Amino acid sequence: MIKSKLKSPLQRIASGGVLLLVVFGVSVIGYRFLGNYGWLESVWMVVITISTVGYSESSSLSPILQVFTVMVILFGMSAAAYTFGGLIQLLLEGEIDRLIGLRRMTAEIANMKGHVIICGFGRMGQCLAEELKSQGRKAVILESNPDRLREADMLGYACLTGDATEESTLMSVGIDRASTLVAALSGDAENVFLTLTARNLNANLQIVARADQVSTEKKLHQAGANRVVMPTVVGSRQMARVITRPTTADLIELVSQREFADLELDELRISEHGKLAGLTVGATNAHRDHNLLMIAIQDATGALTFNPNAMHTFKTGEVVIVMGHTGDIKNFRAKYEEQLSEA
Repeated sequence: MIKSKLKSPLQRIASGGVLLLVVFGVSVIGYRFLGNYGWLESVWMVVITISTVGYSESSSLSPILQVFTVMVILFGMSAAAYTFGGLIQLLLEGEIDRLIGLRRMTAEIANMKGHVIICGFGRMGQCLAEELKSQGRKAVILESNPDRLREADMLGYACLTGDATEESTLMSVGIDRASTLVAALSGDAENVFLTLTARNLNANLQIVARADQVSTEKKLHQAGANRVVMPTVVGSRQMARVITRPTTADLIELVSQREFADLELDELRISEHGKLAGLTVGATNAHRDHNLLMIAIQDATGALTFNPNAMHTFKTGEVVIVMGHTGDIKNFRAKYEEQLSEA
């Protein structure tokens, strides 16, 4: 069975316009020579005929001219309806697609669990969304700016428009099922209010907030933020390393930039279902068999032990920070059935 391909609105407008022009031209010529009208009168006759203005119940036209007028009305109205139908379709299609896309996006978000909510799609939000996408983490973007939202949609991110500081908006992106919320709005006051609102909605949610002013950091922690990131402070510290300890700066840049994605600083959470719990650091032979460096271990209280010795015994709930190539970390995790830390 041969399937006919539907024309796009622009194609309908173009083909309908050509057809309407042909009907108009033929009709003008017909009135000119069949009815002995002048050229201007012929144009007038075609316009009032196609526009269905009409003349009167009885016509003074000759039978041939009456038949011709009927044909002009039929063909003219058909061509006009086809053309303007394409125009209406063009105007409405974008809105219909938007509504269908919104319904599909809402359904996709409704099925998410343990996802990351990014509030704000500015420069920081864009970089964060790209990084999470490269790591296979599910994320939803909340943005009130239509242009930024359109950009996020074009890049293929799950996104919704709305005020991130409103409880109803946060509920619509599944804050009760999310693992992390990132407060990356443009103003510190907005991020503080967003953090406070999000914490009231989900007591177990990890909240990472952005701050521009040093004085805002304390307020964000008081509002319920687990971590506060200050881009100016982070940037200035890295610049200081470049000046005073350039090799250290190169190493940090090496493990953080996308160009060197094969080298990672990764985390593994020791679970009761894995095989690391009860083993010692030395027993894993992480360096010899997997070319991994165990940088540190964080216990249940949050205390970090750097460069753990070979006799340290892994316990359930601990987080192991390792450094190595992506494939080696993946193989190590698969061997001991441990998952990435999502703390």
